[in-house]
Amino acid sequence: MKLTPEQRITLHGFNNLTKSLSFNMYDVCYTKTKEEREAYIEYIDEQYNADRLTKILNHVSEIIGAHVLNIAKQDYVPQGSSVTMLVSEGPIDEAATESFEESPGPLPDNVVMHLDKSHITVHTYPEYHPDEGISTFRADIDVSTCGEISPLKALNYLISSFDTDIMTMDYRVRGFTRDITGHKLFIDHEISSIQNYIPDKVKSLYDMIDVNVYQENIFHTKCKLREFDLNNYLFGYTKDKLSPDEQREITESLKWEMDEIFYGKNITYANGAAIFET
Repeated sequence: MKLTPEQRITLHGFNNLTKSLSFNMYDVCYTKTKEEREAYIEYIDEQYNADRLTKILNHVSEIIGAHVLNIAKQDYVPQGSSVTMLVSEGPIDEAATESFEESPGPLPDNVVMHLDKSHITVHTYPEYHPDEGISTFRADIDVSTCGEISPLKALNYLISSFDTDIMTMDYRVRGFTRDITGHKLFIDHEISSIQNYIPDKVKSLYDMIDVNVYQENIFHTKCKLREFDLNNYLFGYTKDKLSPDEQREITESLKWEMDEIFYGKNITYANGAAIFET
């Protein structure tokens, strides 16, 4: 159903399709001591506190052309934060051409789109294991909209707002709307992959896997950084402070952690082969 703005279908009333994007990112860090772990968590809580997350979500609402109706935000003890926004659309003066293209969305200084009622949420989860020396930071962002524009148009900006080692993205179109003849529409835009909403320069940095159920309008993409530099995963020092054996051991531990997160399974390595636990 490839449509141009001039060919868009006339609907009976409001566009009732619900389009939901779930964006999940992970940052992984090696923290050898309790002091390093506590310092990492403190750093993450400062970098991604509720005020900064609110600014990020405000930019998302600008990108999708929404007006913020209400904001609820909270910093938690001992760590983590959450922000929830209820937003509504502004008046649509002309056809939103961006809604008909499967392409990366704009950054906040280049906004031309409008959206219907929606909500945007973010929750953060800094954590560490007291015995294993690896800390992780996870952020979950959900953008749910009704109307012509897909929340995937905010994906480019969301990726640019976080330092991500691993990303998982889910997109689903639910419900239906009707044209003026009463014919049901279960999706109103072309989509073959979430990857098409990610800029090429970002995709070049990641190994990516798609799992799509086209007949159900369900799309899933996950990404893991291709290049590995141990210096990017040490907190407060560089790898030249470590012996070659320590570098190798820490590298293996970090890659193991990242593989388990990426594949969503516990992994055991035996004779150089990965065994996935079911």
